[in-house]
Amino acid sequence: NGLIGTHLIPASMDHGMSEIAAANMLALVGIFDIIGTTASGYLTDRYDPRKLLFAYYGLRGVALLILPWALGSSHFALFAFIVVYGLDWIATVPPTVAIASKEFGVARGPLVYGWVFAAHQVGAAFAAYVAGLSRTVMGDYVLVFNGAAMLCMIAALCALRIGTSSLLPG
Repeated sequence: NGLIGTHLIPASMDHGMSEIAAANMLALVGIFDIIGTTASGYLTDRYDPRKLLFAYYGLRGVALLILPWALGSSHFALFAFIVVYGLDWIATVPPTVAIASKEFGVARGPLVYGWVFAAHQVGAAFAAYVAGLSRTVMGDYVLVFNGAAMLCMIAALCALRIGTSSLLPG
């Protein structure tokens, strides 16, 4: 769902990759996702989940920033994207659940996480729509991938402020 689940295959095909090769690439993202999410659960039990979210969103932003370049360059760069993006694709779930439970209590935390997840799906749908519209109008995904990278960087910085008196500096 969202940007990569919906548009990685067509973006790859825009750069000369076959449909099957692009689908295999997305499957590899999913394999690394399983590893990353499992490791994230382990790390969430041992480290500050805000710092983990900072790292995950920051790395996701960097991966999205290099994606347009990686699609048109070496296989190594594309594989680096697959690994980095895959490892943190759903890795945000364990620290988000931990933060929701800490901030809202064990009884309400899962409910709050459910609403966060629902809001995420709305955002994912919006990202997929905007990416398709942008590709249709501009002919490529560069602006969308770069915009998503910037949003990830902002999310990374915001994650450090969770649980403080304000999300805004000052």
